[in-house]
Amino acid sequence: MKKHSRAFWPLLIAALVFYAVVQGLILSGMIGNYEINNLIFISINIILAVSLHLVIGVTGQFSIGHAGFMAVGAYLSAIVTMKLELPFIVAILVGGLVAALAGLIVGIPSLRLRGDYLAIATLGFAEIIRIIFLNIDYVGGAAGMQVGKMTNWTYTFFFMLITILVIVNFTRSRHGIAAISIREDEIASDAMGINTTYYKVVAFVIGSFFAGVAGALFAHNFYIVLPSQFGFLKSVDILILVVLGGLGSLSGAVISAIFLTLVSTFLQNYPETRMIIYSLVLIIVMLYRPQGLMGTKEITDYFRGWTSKGGKGNGKDTTT
Repeated sequence: MKKHSRAFWPLLIAALVFYAVVQGLILSGMIGNYEINNLIFISINIILAVSLHLVIGVTGQFSIGHAGFMAVGAYLSAIVTMKLELPFIVAILVGGLVAALAGLIVGIPSLRLRGDYLAIATLGFAEIIRIIFLNIDYVGGAAGMQVGKMTNWTYTFFFMLITILVIVNFTRSRHGIAAISIREDEIASDAMGINTTYYKVVAFVIGSFFAGVAGALFAHNFYIVLPSQFGFLKSVDILILVVLGGLGSLSGAVISAIFLTLVSTFLQNYPETRMIIYSLVLIIVMLYRPQGLMGTKEITDYFRGWTSKGGKGNGKDTTT
């Protein structure tokens, strides 16, 4: 595993300070429920965007079934808390692990496919999951399942931070470099002796785990979980976060998740024209930034001048 850049610790400390400031404002009553819900929603979207970034941006596998893994995490965590009455933290981990298992089962056969065929296979999986929950009376069927509100700012912030740290470290590890080589040229990677199927499945399983975690946090942020919340449009929403941020840029996925969540929240005051304005914002951004908000750069690239000691970075390597 590569050594972290010198910007890693300042950014981590800044994130913890940000958490402490927000937590202090919440405890003092200066931030209301509306702002807290927006922060939680932004954090969940960041988890979803960063986990899909690992599959699409790092490994180069075009998957549009992320909502299916999110649904697995949401329903399994709801069963753990509401039916088995276990602690919420256990429910989050169970949701993530079962989603990871689903990712393994789906990934082994489907990741031998490429491009459009893989997209269709993952989309089919997400629809199968949604239809299964739609027809199970134990979880409420189409009427949905009642869930207690347990998600709070602390849970979402630290799981968001863990997601980012895990995926940053995976990307910088030997496994991540192999995954990036698959993204650049899978045939050449295979010819060099890299087990391409293994690394694609590993990235897919990790991405599925964190999608399940996001699903658990999402389900317990409301009072009900419904199959219709995890349809095709949800997968497209998550895909837009990654593409708009810039394929291959984790920082871009984070910025895109924050940007689009704020745009969507602002447009709630205009329900009649909300989707039209939202689509226009996407079109304008893609016209002027077709490579995404960050392209292939990371935010730490802008600190390269004072974090490196004269190294000859070529601007293409992934940094923390």
